[in-house]
Amino acid sequence: MSAPAADRVVPPTGFTARLTGFSAAAMAFLAVFALALALASGRLADRWQASLAQSATIRISAPPGQQEAQTAAVLEVLRTTPGVAAVRSLTDDDTRALLAPWFGPDLPLETLPLPRIVEVVEDAGGFDAEGLRLRLAAEAPAAFLDTHTRWRRPLVAAADRLRLLALLAVGLIGTATAAMITLAAQAALAANAQVIRVLRLVGARDAWIARAFVRRFTRRAFLGAAVGTAAGMAAVAALPEADAAGAFLTGLGFQGAHWLMPLAVPPLAAVVAWAATRAAAFRELRRLT
Repeated sequence: MSAPAADRVVPPTGFTARLTGFSAAAMAFLAVFALALALASGRLADRWQASLAQSATIRISAPPGQQEAQTAAVLEVLRTTPGVAAVRSLTDDDTRALLAPWFGPDLPLETLPLPRIVEVVEDAGGFDAEGLRLRLAAEAPAAFLDTHTRWRRPLVAAADRLRLLALLAVGLIGTATAAMITLAAQAALAANAQVIRVLRLVGARDAWIARAFVRRFTRRAFLGAAVGTAAGMAAVAALPEADAAGAFLTGLGFQGAHWLMPLAVPPLAAVVAWAATRAAAFRELRRLT
């Protein structure tokens, strides 16, 4: 019998068709966002790693009468330290700009015992942090070197963990899709139990009957996932662009060739539907024997 004739075994309408299409579309929509979150988390981890990997700061907490002298000593030590590419001592205006988000632009710095901050940029080879600490302890006892390691590791670990959770969400979405399509296929088979018995009487084999259900549910899942993927990509494209502040949520989305990755969701949904429907069909047909 031809494929169109076999397809007529499966009801073309009803709650099973709506359930399969809706579940595939909804899960594809969520999968697109989970994939966008995973990619954004990876970019966030790379950005934090790159921005903090080759930078360090030196904090000079000395009495007002000694601060300038110790700052000059620190700058001299840094000029003769291998691996240091650039050095900059923050001015009062720089410090005021750093503190403005918390204390406002009119902070009276002259009345506060603020430390002097020196920014250090490493070259490709980096510098010996322990050796630099020893030199600073001898030349400028009030200077403290911070390589940002204690800040960088938790941030990168958090971003990597968020990426792992997003990928886990994609796997759970695929599992939930398979479960719902399995239930829909079992319901369709149970509803057509009398038709299946008649087909067996006229010589139809279980493999032919199962292929009819697999073909119909796979097509439904693919079309539903295609609609959900398109809606998800449109929603991601409508999100705000990443601004200068680099806020995480404004960076949620796809960039460059990553826009092609969601296009794999409908074929994957079809594969999941094929496997789930095939297993459910043969299991239900054995039960109806």
